[in-house]
Amino acid sequence: MKTISCMNIDEEQLYSSGGEVKQYKKGELVYREGDHALYYFQIKEGKVKLNNYDDEGKEFIHNIFGGKQSFGDSMLFLDKFYPTNAVCIAPAEIIRVPKDRFLELIKKHPHLSLEMNACLSQRLYFKAIMLQNIASLNPISRLTGLLDYLKSYHDDSCGSCFQIELTRQQIANLVGLRVETVIRALKKMEKEGNITIENRKIVY
Repeated sequence: MKTISCMNIDEEQLYSSGGEVKQYKKGELVYREGDHALYYFQIKEGKVKLNNYDDEGKEFIHNIFGGKQSFGDSMLFLDKFYPTNAVCIAPAEIIRVPKDRFLELIKKHPHLSLEMNACLSQRLYFKAIMLQNIASLNPISRLTGLLDYLKSYHDDSCGSCFQIELTRQQIANLVGLRVETVIRALKKMEKEGNITIENRKIVY
């Protein structure tokens, strides 16, 4: 099953532009909400979630990224602070390139700028889809919207065989539901034949 990556720049190009590899432990912050954007980040291995918390301490996950994907890119073009945290949800190796060197890189290679525009457009699409589904009061509609979006980034030639690599809690935080509600909705979806559960993994 082929994953369609978002921004994935050749690693040698990143190293030649001052990139360095940093090791992170599970649970370690890459950056914190309110920090200045100083680097371009691209994941070699591991997973990173973008999140923040409301006044009551409830977590909301904005997105989850894996190997050969980048995150926090859009803030490199704005004089703003990060609106989210970036937290490793698995041990990770991440290439980071200083902002000024990264901007020089995409100026020298216009095709990278076009790829970045496509990447940012994908993320705007994700936001639009998620906002539309979160507005629904129907938990199954919210979950179906998320599953459709995640599956759209994969080769679906095998039909209903896409495995969701997220925990129930991560899914709940992505769609703004309680984990108990997600579990009940998933059971109903399984009963109706919309998904299958294999070794606790959701297959869609």
